[in-house]
Parts: sequence; C-alpha cells; structure tokens
Amino acid sequence: MPVHYPFSAVLGCEADTLDDMGLALVLTAISPEIGGVLVRGEKGTAKSTTVRALAGVLPPVEVYAGDRFSVDPTDPAAVSPDGPFPGEVETRGARLVELPVGASEDRVVGSLHLERALSQGRVEFEPGLLARAHRGLLYVDEVNLLHDHLVDLLLDAAAMGWVSVERDGVSVEHAARFVLIGTMNPEEGELRPQLLDRFGLTVEVVAPRDPAVRVEVVRRRMAYEADPPAFVARYMADDDALTARIEAARERVAKVRLTAPALLKIAEVCAAFEVDGLRADIVTARTAVAHAAWAGRDEVTKADIRRAALLALPHRRRRNPFDAPGLDEDLLDQLLGDDELPPEPPEGPPPGEEPGGDGEAEADGSSSSEGGDADDATDGSDASEAPVAPDDGGSVDRADDAPDGGPDGGPDGGPDGGCVAATTTGSGTAYRPRLLRVDGLGAGSAGRRSRALASSGRRVGARPGSNGALHLVETLKAAAGRQVARKGLDRLDHSGGLDQPGGLDRAGRVVLAPEDLRVAVREGWEANLVLFCVDASGSMAARKRMTQVKTAVLSLLLDAYRRRDKVGLVTFRGSEAEVALPPTHSVDAAAARLEALPAGGRTPLAEGLLEASRVLLRERLRDPRLRPLLVVVTDGRATGGKDAVALSQQAAAYVGGLGVTTVVVDSESGPMRLGLAQRLAVLMGAEHLPVAEVSAEALTGAVGRAA
Repeated sequence: MPVHYPFSAVLGCEADTLDDMGLALVLTAISPEIGGVLVRGEKGTAKSTTVRALAGVLPPVEVYAGDRFSVDPTDPAAVSPDGPFPGEVETRGARLVELPVGASEDRVVGSLHLERALSQGRVEFEPGLLARAHRGLLYVDEVNLLHDHLVDLLLDAAAMGWVSVERDGVSVEHAARFVLIGTMNPEEGELRPQLLDRFGLTVEVVAPRDPAVRVEVVRRRMAYEADPPAFVARYMADDDALTARIEAARERVAKVRLTAPALLKIAEVCAAFEVDGLRADIVTARTAVAHAAWAGRDEVTKADIRRAALLALPHRRRRNPFDAPGLDEDLLDQLLGDDELPPEPPEGPPPGEEPGGDGEAEADGSSSSEGGDADDATDGSDASEAPVAPDDGGSVDRADDAPDGGPDGGPDGGPDGGCVAATTTGSGTAYRPRLLRVDGLGAGSAGRRSRALASSGRRVGARPGSNGALHLVETLKAAAGRQVARKGLDRLDHSGGLDQPGGLDRAGRVVLAPEDLRVAVREGWEANLVLFCVDASGSMAARKRMTQVKTAVLSLLLDAYRRRDKVGLVTFRGSEAEVALPPTHSVDAAAARLEALPAGGRTPLAEGLLEASRVLLRERLRDPRLRPLLVVVTDGRATGGKDAVALSQQAAAYVGGLGVTTVVVDSESGPMRLGLAQRLAVLMGAEHLPVAEVSAEALTGAVGRAA
C-alpha cells in the first residue's frame, strides 16, 4: 500500500496553527453533520495531498468482521443488511474512499449483483461506494466535473446519514455517515449555486507567496519522496497527537452548550449577510459547536462563531454565478462586537424567592434587557451603515466621457483604423436568453443544452454489451432466438444438470450467455462548446449599442453556466482578431473578459471569423465528442483593410463549410438598416437573430403579437 503524506507535515495543518483548509477538515471530521467541505484552489496547492492525509489522523473504528456496511457494534440502533453477526468485532482504520468523476450511479449507491442474478438466479445487493465510506471519508476530486445528479445524491446522503436503494428489484436501506470532501479548480468551471450551498464549509486555497515558505514546502516534499517511511515516522508523534485530540473533541461535542445568546448572534450574522434560507444558520451553529469542542471549551464563544462564519458563509452570499465568494471581515467583527456573549438567562425564579427578590430580579432583568437591546441596535446600525461598493456596471471608461470618433460611433473613416483610443462600456442587467441548441444528436458529456445519447434520460433502444444499465427485455429477446440452436448442441447429463454451459435445463429455463446481454440506449442532454466571436470595432462602439451587445452576450454566458457548457471568446477590432479567452469551463473568466472588452477601430470581420474557425478546429482535435455552437455578434460591416468585404464573404463561406451550428446575433439598430449581418448569416448557413430577440421574453412577446 502507498504511504500517504502525513497530515501534520502539510504546512498549515499543525495542530496549533491550523489554516482554513486544515481547520475545516478537522471540524468536519469531529462533526460530520456539518455537511462536508469544498476546497477550491488553483492547481498545485496540496488539496488532494491534504485530504488523503486526513484519513491517517482519524481515530480507528470498530466493525463486525465481514460486515460490508461497517455498522458500529456499540450502537444498538445500527442495523446492517449483512447482519446479524455472531459477535466477532475487529478494529481497523477509517477508510478513505475516492469517487472517480466518471462513476455511474450504480457504482455510487449500489445495485443488483448481476453475475449472481444471471448465474444463480439470486437477488442480491452489491453495496456501492457510499456503503464503503460509512464512518470514514468520501473524497471527490474535481467535484465540479461530476454529474449534477451524482452531486445531489452525495449531498443528500451526507446530510441525512442514510441511503435508501429501490431499484432492479432490490430494496435496501443502510447508514451512510461519512465526511464528504470535494476539491476543485475554479478555472475548470464552477458548481451551480444550489449545489455550492449544500456543502457545509468552503475554503479558498492559494499558493504561498513567501519564498521561505515555498522553500520549506519543496524541502519537505523532496524528503518525503526520497524516503517515505522515514519521513512518515518523523511526523508520527504529531499525527498521533492530532488523532487523540480529534477523538477527545468527538466525545466533547455532544456536551458543548450552545446558549440562546450565542444562537441569536449566529442568526444576526446570517441575516446581516443576507444568506438565502436557514441552512447557513444551522451549519454555522454546528461548526461553532465543533470548534468549541476542538478548542476544549464547554460553551460556544464569539471566537467560535467568528471562525464558523468565515467557513460557512462566504459561498452562500453569492447573488450571481459570476460574483466571487467572499466575506467582509470588518462587517463580521462589527456584528460580533467587542463584548463577550451575555450569560443565558434562567428559565424562571429560583424556588423560595421572596417577592422583593422577584422585583429586584425583574429590575435587574429589565436593565440587562435594555443593555442587550442597545447592543442589538448598535449591531443593526453597523450592518445598515456598512460600506457598499458602487455599482458602475464594470465600466472603465464611459463612452460619454470620450469621443466616438465617427458618424456611427467609431473611427471607420480613419486611415489606419486604430488611431482613436478605445472605450470600454459595461453591460446591463442580464436576462433569461433564448435557448440556442446544436443541431442533431450528439454523444458528449452530460449537460443541459443539446440532445445526445447519454447514460440517463428516456430509453430509446438497446445495444449489445455489459457496460451500462441492463435492458432485461432485450436481453431475454436476444437469448430466446438462440435457445433452439443451443439445445441441439448441449446434452443433459444423468443428474439433471448441464454438461456444457449455454443450454436449457430440464425445467426449461433460459440460460444466458455473455453475448445475449443488452444495455439500454438513452437519450438525454449534453454540454457543448459555446464560442463567442464578438465584433468590438468602432461601428459597435456607440455606448447604448455596445451595452446592449454586452448584456446579450452576458445573458448567453449565464445560460452556458447553467447548462454546464465550455465557453470561449474571440474578439476582433482594429486590424486583427485575438482569442480573448481560450475555451474553458470557467464562465466567470469569460464574463470578466467581456466586461473589460474595449471597443473602437475598424472592423476586421474576416480575421475574426478565421480566428474562430482555428479555435473550433483545435477543439475538435482535442475532444471530437464536444460539439460546438458558434455565436457571431456583429452588425455585418467589414472595414478592416483592402477588399475587406470580399475577404469577409470568403471567410463566412469557409466557416459555413465546417458544419458547425452557427448563430449570427445582429447588433444593427436604428431606422436605417443595411441588413449586412443577415446576408452574412446566409453565407454561413447560420441562424439570424437580432440582438433584441436574444431575450426569451422578447421572443415570446413577438410570437404573441404575431398571433
């Protein structure tokens, strides 16, 4: 077995100096009810190393020998589908179960044991990864690339601590109490906000910038690779101390008091940061209790609430998929205040209290209440007076502060096309766009845009093989046509059995062979590559027009985010085109590039189309299954040099010959229109879509008026 890197050897994971990632992992190990940890960070920041090392410091568990579901022998309510057991108990280390990104639902939750069902006629349940992870760790690397329905399934199991399987004639329930940990690189795409909220804690990890720290990281890693056993032995005492402290915190967590003032303060913090729902309050409270147990306290303090809020709230404040998660620590400190939490008031007067004492207690209580109201008012005023960043639409240079340089808002008449400074205009409020789909039936990765053959969806047929969900009816049909031939080849022996496999027994039952197996063919939805080719020339630089165009593209980007697409951005202005963003799953990056997109200069339409074609061809070589959707945003003008119109027509015909589904978003506006973008769409064999009709509501209204 491989020797994992010690947890305490990771910088920031020492017991007394835990950083955010180390603390979040430890707290979730103490109290799995928190709901798991999502670790976000750039590549090469020891995310996977730290998670795998955590299993080494978890306390060992006791299980029944031969129990595939790892129930706790000391828990009389714990029942295993494999039970009952004779009583033999063994101790083993907590498991680290890794869930591959390409795992199927059968592999995760378990399913019918196919081999025994076919060979022995027995209905037996084969446990999945959730059963194996019970009382241990379930680790999903690149969780943002996991199918959404699997992420939903994992988070439901982590929150409930229980799995119910009803499929393939099998009905099984078993415990699944595990620490769920996911890691991801935001550059490869984001989780949907609904799924992001389901993770209890989230931490951001970045590489250290201090050269001395980086040197120490390299030194430790090289020492580990040179002699892993010796390196692990050097940190064994520290890991053992961590294990003992985690075990002690697990025993203490049920005894930690969460007082009414502490719970009220948690509610005030969550309300001030405008989180959605009540999950944030619950997770923050559980995390604060776990932190108090880790610190050796019997009661939750403001320090516990502060650390819990920093881990549980940042990813729940997101209002837009393109807003970076974060928490205003100054506002948090203002809400918590400098004073310690007041003691919890008694439920009633002590027995035998004199009436005068009741009055004094009432007076004291009213004084305390007034003090509490004053504190609450102060907290509320601090929250309401917190500084808010001005919403300037993301613009760097407003168009009305700089000359347009041309009769149509751009310097088209200039000799060089680039002598006028470009302007940058922000986008407006995004809206729900019209759904754009790729023609035909694909076979790409799961998504929500275009039709495709997929592992989930409606059943449309069957195919030979064993990789996938068994189609029982088609399997029996395939076997039925071969039974006569097999009966002639096989002979029954005197004991009533078969002397060769692949025939009929005396009872006339069908015997299946591997070539009979059929799996279901399903039609679902796939993700696509959405490549935007945006005209940023002077003819598009009029402030109102460019704002409209950016808003439309931003709305389409939001749609691509929700549909799990890969996106890219090509822009053209002046005398050349450039790939502003190579195809990526990080739609956030595309939105940021779009906001900072300058406009001005001539219109090299041909260069833009050819650059887009080069990107499409490269992506086709990288992933032939990823079908592209090209969205060209332009008014159709071509002013980028000599013979610009003829070259743009040739480029349009070339792109049209690539067989790529293309949409031309026509940005031309005003009473006098030349219709150049519509002609361009005809040359490319593309759909022509006026920018005003990108909105789904606008399209619905137009259809209603026509009716």
